Amino acid sequence: MASDSAPPRIEILLVGMNGDLRGKQIPLEAEKKVWDGTVRLPSSTQSLDIWGDDNDDITGLSLSVGDPDGVCIPDKRSLAPMPWAPEGSKQVLSTMHEFDGTPSFMDPRAILAALLKRFEERGLTPVVATELEFYVIEDDWRETGRPRPPAKLTYRGEPNGFQLYDMSAVDALDDYLQTVRTWAKAQGLPADATTAEFGPGQFEINLLHRADALAAADDCIYLKRIAEQAAKKHGLKSTCMAKPYADHAGSGLHVHASIIDRDGNNVLDAKGGDPVRLKSVCAGMLDTMRDAQLIFAPFANSYRRFQPGSFAPVDIDWGYGHRGTAVRIPDAQGPAARIEHRVAGADVNPYLLLTAILGGMLLGLDETLDPGPATEPGKEPPAGTKKLTHDFLTAVEEFSASPFIADVFGARYQKLYGDTKRKEAITYLRTVSDFDYQTYLPRI
Repeated sequence: MASDSAPPRIEILLVGMNGDLRGKQIPLEAEKKVWDGTVRLPSSTQSLDIWGDDNDDITGLSLSVGDPDGVCIPDKRSLAPMPWAPEGSKQVLSTMHEFDGTPSFMDPRAILAALLKRFEERGLTPVVATELEFYVIEDDWRETGRPRPPAKLTYRGEPNGFQLYDMSAVDALDDYLQTVRTWAKAQGLPADATTAEFGPGQFEINLLHRADALAAADDCIYLKRIAEQAAKKHGLKSTCMAKPYADHAGSGLHVHASIIDRDGNNVLDAKGGDPVRLKSVCAGMLDTMRDAQLIFAPFANSYRRFQPGSFAPVDIDWGYGHRGTAVRIPDAQGPAARIEHRVAGADVNPYLLLTAILGGMLLGLDETLDPGPATEPGKEPPAGTKKLTHDFLTAVEEFSASPFIADVFGARYQKLYGDTKRKEAITYLRTVSDFDYQTYLPRI
């Protein structure tokens, strides 16, 4: 943590491809340059892969073109204090722009903002809420190379059973969770309920809905940072890995979404009849789900989460109030009529996630699509239901070949993201793990 005597600062932040935050720390007395739009970073900052490599050999966006700068234009709506830093410090999210004033094709905030303009042109506004699951672990992971549940949640070093909705688990880490809530309030985040989830040290924090999807994504990225900084304060670490433990539940990021018109009416409200429009929106998301799975599951570890019998979906299906489906309809009638998208892991980039979800919903608004029969609780999905892939490289290839992705994300970003993730997937496949040695060396 920063020294009490350290001077306050402002941090101007960019969101990278993998939902990571990059940017600059600027002394508070030099804050004017932030608002003057004179802060620059290399444009390639937003092409960095999970290891921080700009992959110039496959993208041609870095040294081969001189590694040109872009301009970081701050979004004043995202200005917020940093309670973990010296008093008076603050942070602001920005969007990378070219020098001609156009947003960078690879800025995730710009990609989402461009899609939202399509809704605006139709007189429609998405209303979005997110539910973030994450784990809290002991802070010795750098030495051990493995995550370990907080000691307060173990007995003789082992997890003491499942902790779903267990208030004793919440109480055990109340000091940490109270810090998260206090800092979220200080930043103006619409944080609501906090619950213990299945895994040891796993929690979920709900953010209330916003009629501004870009702000909802900002809230989510800030919540991830708060969870991380609060963990440091308490000698812990937070992680949004989709599957940090092989034998415990994965972490998801669920999205609730509805659409309102210019008069504030929920256009998905079935008003006592057949929810034709709601089902069409579901169909739009289901029809594009395999194309966009690389967005929902952006890393090799992400695919360990899709396991039969878990709450992470494996089928591309929908249902009413069914938490095992990929798309769930909690309410079909009234102002709260909405969908819940349950596919993404907590490791997702929230801007790209909302772009993919809302892009699918837009298809269902522009056309009348049929999602097929609903999956009913206690029954198998209807015959012919397609499945999500369990393979990282397959997801890369389907993303890279998709006309839907090219339309919603732009062809240049489709190629950049697809090529970068292909390298990551191939690197993963080429890496021989400890489990390989443990299994095969003694036997083959």
